[in-house]
Amino acid sequence: MKTDSIFYRLFQSFPSIFFELIQQPPQLANVYQFSSVEVKQLSFRIDGVFLPNSTELPIYFSEVQFQPDKKFYSRFFTEVLNYLDKTELT
Repeated sequence: MKTDSIFYRLFQSFPSIFFELIQQPPQLANVYQFSSVEVKQLSFRIDGVFLPNSTELPIYFSEVQFQPDKKFYSRFFTEVLNYLDKTELT
């Protein structure tokens, strides 16, 4: 796992520093456990991406839903943002 080792070591050794930085009582560190966590990325599939031939035009993303999905918007925006993060747009 890749972490920013300086901050990891600081927060591991002196967790109260974090709470001081966010202007909270340093004693809060006593009720928290600090760790570095890896979040594995799920596979996402976008139903359709319309890429323009010109950089002046917007990209359109399409997603077709045939049933209710309470997490539709959070999932859809996650897919779009992952796409934009992983794609070289010129």
